[in-house]
Amino acid sequence: MTLFLYDTLRRRKVEFEPLRSGQVGMYVCGPTVYDHAHVGNARPVVVFDVLYRLLGCLYDEVTYVRNITDVDDKINARAAETGQTIRAITERTAAQFQADMGALNALPPSTEPRATEHIAEMQAMIGRLIELNHAYAAEGHVLFSVASDPDYGVLSGRDREEMIAGARVEVAPYKRDPADFVLWKPSTGDEPGWDSPWGVGRPGWHIECSVMSSKYLGTTFDIHGGGVDLVFPHHENEIAQSRCAHPGSTFARYWMHNGYLMVEGEKMSKSLGNFYTVHDLLDEFPGEAIRLVLLKTHYRAPLDFTKDAIREAKRELDGFYGALRRNADVRTFPSNPSPTGLAGLLDDLNTSMALRYLHQQLDDLNRAADEEARTVSKTNLLATAEVLGLLRQDPETWFRWRSAGEADGPSDAEIENLIDRRLTARRNKDFATADGIRDDLKARGIVLEDGPGGTIWKRGK
Repeated sequence: MTLFLYDTLRRRKVEFEPLRSGQVGMYVCGPTVYDHAHVGNARPVVVFDVLYRLLGCLYDEVTYVRNITDVDDKINARAAETGQTIRAITERTAAQFQADMGALNALPPSTEPRATEHIAEMQAMIGRLIELNHAYAAEGHVLFSVASDPDYGVLSGRDREEMIAGARVEVAPYKRDPADFVLWKPSTGDEPGWDSPWGVGRPGWHIECSVMSSKYLGTTFDIHGGGVDLVFPHHENEIAQSRCAHPGSTFARYWMHNGYLMVEGEKMSKSLGNFYTVHDLLDEFPGEAIRLVLLKTHYRAPLDFTKDAIREAKRELDGFYGALRRNADVRTFPSNPSPTGLAGLLDDLNTSMALRYLHQQLDDLNRAADEEARTVSKTNLLATAEVLGLLRQDPETWFRWRSAGEADGPSDAEIENLIDRRLTARRNKDFATADGIRDDLKARGIVLEDGPGGTIWKRGK
């Protein structure tokens, strides 16, 4: 099976061939841990989680590195604003990020390095860039000399004026060129800082990812991913400093970027009231429904994320889990996804096509006339769903999920007790009592379904 990916650098879809046979190395820019992750942060996590799962089906070994930026001016500002220590903020926020992404069924990466644990390596790369005349020290800063790299701009395709405007460059007298960007900057007061040949300071944002990717994947590796907003200046600067520090290296061989995310038809904004954090959404919706919304649009296309879309995704998943619940007695066999099931994902992660395949298998499962057909359909359904990170729960667990707003609703034990009372009433032909129990539960958001095997229930009207 051949995998095709859209490479931002080459601006076209190309066949993927790993640097080393049977092995893949992938680096994805992770969070800056100063606040809860919003749905825009979650999109690349889900996109590259699907790619990670897919690569695992195709190759013997996949190393997935996603960093944590725990030294940044936004973190410093949050510490000053709240009076909390930087470490307290970053530890708490990193743990919450991992928990929230786990609730979206995202697998943990192979390695999750933190910027503050790699300061010595950053200083070493900066020193190497100075020695090779690609960087210079000035007034406690070290800056990359953009003019020293004739290939600068290759990823974004921007001209010089666009790059200066897009980077929102700081006008400073110590810069040789307005486009030069910071590799190291001085720290004062309560700002975190480390001793260096250029004085006490801290790294610039771009150098962090260059160092961590090269440490864990080598100076040339397969895939670098992130949101399209990172193409310039972050990824452009990564390419420049990495190739210049390691002459002859390619750095990343394939560049992948997911599209922008809108919320409720508008740019996500706290002032507009449409700023959704994953943490808050998880109080209202199951994580798997949020994930499905992120998968229904091709990763490179813009995505309008709405709460109505999550509700629809929840109903869609109810249909899948309902079929799995009805076919709980059907045993599946270990199986890799079929070529047909993977066809969409092999074509630049076409998740919409993969989801259509899941619906085909769902229809087949619902219509299956014999045990063998049910087994094949259920096996195909679950094997492909696993690559998408879907349908990993026990159906009973799925249907018993409740939102934070339903916390005061009936407990599982209370519901089971009422179902037993209803069954007794029906046996005694007391249908008024039985119907009253059903109607009362329905009014409280509990739906009963009677079948040959007895009564099952689910939350949600």
